Amino acid sequence: MLLASLLLVAPAVLAVTVPSSEAHDHTVSRSLGARWYHDEDHPVHSLFRRGGMTDGITYPAPGSLTWSANFPKSSPDASTLPQAWVNALDAAVKAGKIPDISPSEQEHGKDPTYPGHDPMSPEICSSTYKCINTAAWWDGPEGYYASSFDDGPQPTTDKLVDFLQSKSVHTTHFMIGTNILQYSAQFVKAFNAGDDIAVHTYTHPYMTTLSNEEVVAQLGWTMELIHNSTGGRVPRFWRPPYGDSDNRVTAIAKEVFGLETVIWNEDTEDWSLGYGGTTLENIAKQMQEWLARPKAPGLVVLEHEDSDDAYNAFVDAFPKILENGWKFESLARLFGQGQAYQNANDNFSEVKPYDILNGPSNGSIIMPQSSMVAPSGPSPSDTGSPTAGNLAASSPTPEIATNAAASAWDRASSPQWILTAMLGASVMTVVTLWV
Repeated sequence: MLLASLLLVAPAVLAVTVPSSEAHDHTVSRSLGARWYHDEDHPVHSLFRRGGMTDGITYPAPGSLTWSANFPKSSPDASTLPQAWVNALDAAVKAGKIPDISPSEQEHGKDPTYPGHDPMSPEICSSTYKCINTAAWWDGPEGYYASSFDDGPQPTTDKLVDFLQSKSVHTTHFMIGTNILQYSAQFVKAFNAGDDIAVHTYTHPYMTTLSNEEVVAQLGWTMELIHNSTGGRVPRFWRPPYGDSDNRVTAIAKEVFGLETVIWNEDTEDWSLGYGGTTLENIAKQMQEWLARPKAPGLVVLEHEDSDDAYNAFVDAFPKILENGWKFESLARLFGQGQAYQNANDNFSEVKPYDILNGPSNGSIIMPQSSMVAPSGPSPSDTGSPTAGNLAASSPTPEIATNAAASAWDRASSPQWILTAMLGASVMTVVTLWV
């Protein structure tokens, strides 16, 4: 009798739990298979961010009035800096970590100058004049095309991100603070696509012409904006507008904010397209020359996402990069050996609660390390710039990192678990009635 009752109940439960194939357009898989998680670009990732993908703090949504109200609308006022930033700068200066160099002077359209001083001297070492500061990145690792774009986000960012996604590759966007405020949708799109976000200052000035406090303002507000718009990620890299840095500016970036300076070893001058500068034909010719040369040092090509022409120049060059045997990789994760941010590997990995002063977000000011140790790996090129080191260390894939945090609730929500639970409950009911 008991066995007969169980046999009668089981089919009834199954009939209620498992829908017929006629009710659906697709076939329900009977097993999860080897790859059960969604693709990185699946919308579910933007809907359900699992634990560890932010620093645990709720920030205003990018694009909202509350979000933009917290940041300067134009060049930041250096006289109203957050006190923590001022304290960090003062501590670095008192410790002798910031060279005592006067700001450069600059006339519109001309390179900055240092009256009475040689910009190539070891004391100043101006990157505008191609002086190589070994604390800055100029070259890529052998065989790699370290991809990055300046001056975003802009309307062109949309199709640039779409193109990169269609090729299953990523880049680093060196972004301007005021552009992030103006084009927040493009910023969010680039971040959600998995591209790396880095600093290109707040309003794109010649950085060596600024006072120490003004340098802090340009870097700090851009970092804070990115930090508050990416779930608490602290940028690791920055590129000076026009490539204009020197020992003083490079030191402030590193000692106050933990930022690593990135220049370039080839320049497309694509920013001048349409302004009587270079042409698409000239960029294509230059690219072919760069791509055909030996693979050491790796390529760090200056490109922009500020116009359709600049976008087209890159799209035309992309297949040639691969055809010539170069490995295409986002600059930040390449130079960071899989860690694009100071406190996170990428846009989908665990985030350590850090503030932008390179320390844990515990209310205290923790100064960054005073010296930059070049990553281990290949020897620096003859220019003396650091290399990306051992590239075997890579970050976890976003899909795996996301689903590794799956909880018991995820398993309890599966059809198999529900079916088992209902069947068990039915059996217990029959047993109780029988007894």
